[in-house]
Amino acid sequence: MSRDSARRLALAAQGFADPAPRGEVTRRHLQRALSRTKLLQLDSVNVAVRAHYMPLFSRLGAYSADLVDTAAWSQRARQPRLLVEYWAHEASLIPVEDWPLLRWRMREYGGSWRRRSRELLERAPELIDDVLTAVKELGPIGAGSLERELGGGAARGRGAWWNRSDTKRVCELLFAMGELTTGTRRSFERLYDLPERVLPAQVLAHEPDDDEAIRALVERSAHALGVATEPDLRDYYRLSPAQSQQAVAELVEDGVLEPVAVQGWRQPAYRHAATRIPRKITGRALLCPFDPLIWERSRAERLFDFRYRIEIYVPEAKRQYGYYVFPFLLDGELVARVDLKADRAAGVLRVPGAFVEPGRDPARVVLELSAALREMASWLGLDDVVVGGKGGLAPALSSAMRR
Repeated sequence: MSRDSARRLALAAQGFADPAPRGEVTRRHLQRALSRTKLLQLDSVNVAVRAHYMPLFSRLGAYSADLVDTAAWSQRARQPRLLVEYWAHEASLIPVEDWPLLRWRMREYGGSWRRRSRELLERAPELIDDVLTAVKELGPIGAGSLERELGGGAARGRGAWWNRSDTKRVCELLFAMGELTTGTRRSFERLYDLPERVLPAQVLAHEPDDDEAIRALVERSAHALGVATEPDLRDYYRLSPAQSQQAVAELVEDGVLEPVAVQGWRQPAYRHAATRIPRKITGRALLCPFDPLIWERSRAERLFDFRYRIEIYVPEAKRQYGYYVFPFLLDGELVARVDLKADRAAGVLRVPGAFVEPGRDPARVVLELSAALREMASWLGLDDVVVGGKGGLAPALSSAMRR
């Protein structure tokens, strides 16, 4: 398979070959996009837009964030919850029906968290039961409110002392074990609740065999990636090499995965048998750093010849491109990158830096990128786009934004 075919296959698998919605984006469009990506990564960084909202905008265009909020953090009679939080590819929103596929991880994480929290559990052995009882009575509830309800920081008879960090650690332990989940969020604060009040009974009752569950996760990875190496497949749900390699071998034997050689790739690759390669990919999209198309940086480099690293933790003076940089996808290629910040107080989308990739036509990139930035600003409720001076594309992009 040529690298161009692999790239088109990967883009189609992620939903970039699907027709754009006509009119208002609905729950049906959300479900279609989720059937491609399989999950949405959560991240606390809000410099431009939270990570779980942006991949849907990249694929569907402007939509109401309430669509995601309702799907993930509310339960309505006519609109049952579609998504639930758990550790998948880092902290993620996953389809409700996929929650049982991670029970093996809940057991593993529960054991590892208990080992790391041994001192706390010995010091305050009753805290787990106290937290579960309080959540049952008061949930959905945040860790801070739980700490106040449990009297953290004050002696309780012969009981131990504890504080908010203790309560938060226990909440995270119980979340990792699957004994608590996120009932809802308030200003992005996780409010814990019992799984039986969040998930349908049939989901809670499903207990897949560990190997069966891991095979299902690898198949989902393959469907979302289109064509991928075994480490790519492993990374999507953060599986171990042994888990992934066994599942890949079994899926190949079953005919679900087809081994392929991709031009220029050093490792063998696998293609999901149900995928199809479109003749071309058109359209434009800004991609956040946590978009599943590019979150595995070595894969992005193999597919697009695009070296990308997030520089949030790099000292400002040493950053090459900027704090929170969005690659720009145009007609199936990554052609530019822009550092973005939503200045909500001023009502503008700031672009401190803009950079065109080597060999690309700057005039066309500016034309399409300026339109994409205006669309994003409008979606975020911002009135204008202001371009800074960093990067070779900045002067032309600034001029285009003033027209």
